[in-house]
Amino acid sequence: MNKLNIQELKAKAAEIRMELLRMIHRAKTGHTGGSLSNTDILTALYYRVMNVDPANSKWEERDRFVASKGHAVESLWCILGDLGFFPKEELKTFSQFGTRLIGHPNNKVPGIEMNTGALGHGLPISVGMALAAKRDEKSYRVYCLMGDGEQAEGSNWEAAMAGAHYKLDNLVGIIDRNRLQISGTTEEVMGLEPLEDKWTAFGWNVVSIDGNDMVALVEALEGVPTVPGKPTLLMANTVKGKGVSFAENVAHWHHHVPNDVELEQALAELSAVLKQLQQEGQVQ
Repeated sequence: MNKLNIQELKAKAAEIRMELLRMIHRAKTGHTGGSLSNTDILTALYYRVMNVDPANSKWEERDRFVASKGHAVESLWCILGDLGFFPKEELKTFSQFGTRLIGHPNNKVPGIEMNTGALGHGLPISVGMALAAKRDEKSYRVYCLMGDGEQAEGSNWEAAMAGAHYKLDNLVGIIDRNRLQISGTTEEVMGLEPLEDKWTAFGWNVVSIDGNDMVALVEALEGVPTVPGKPTLLMANTVKGKGVSFAENVAHWHHHVPNDVELEQALAELSAVLKQLQQEGQVQ
């Protein structure tokens, strides 16, 4: 796969945001805010960092991606469809009767490693995948995207302890730290801070970045392993609803479905971003 440059990645992220908004609007259901916040992360991974092959989704040497925050699957579906893991037209069936593209990752779809949705399951299985790679002397890496509200699940901390114990420097945990969950702020629901210190204490090398800054994302992800013999935790500080001004940092947009007017306004904002990139002459 061709790896996109930074400006191309920014443009692709805007396109993916537009697609997921149309998809959620069409389906009249979805987790909008968290999908918008994690779009930059997934764009950097799939179009620049990870070694994957849409024509051979079971390629043994592929990097593995696990979306532990499975409810925010819309950005992932849009990316997999755009890359050709399945026909892009299938996005129109999202959350419809009989579809493969349900509201959580479904491993009947090429490109999905495991079903997720019950929070706290993704990292434990990612630890197993990374340990298997070490024992089989394989070079692939495992990337696990978690939500910050998900950090209240104890299974994450058992997995964190195991990842460090087995020195899994081929494992990258990513926390979409947008600080909002369905019922309010993470600190109101179940206080997490000092979150970076907790992961450090569990033996991980923690890298804190702006998770909506494409340059920072690429630099951090391409810098793995950050410390030999240690798994990496990327604390991706993001904005829930990123890219849509009236949805940013609004808890209500966790699973709000945009109405016709909101969709039109959101698409106009994102179209303006694409136009600006095109005017800079760096994106075709």
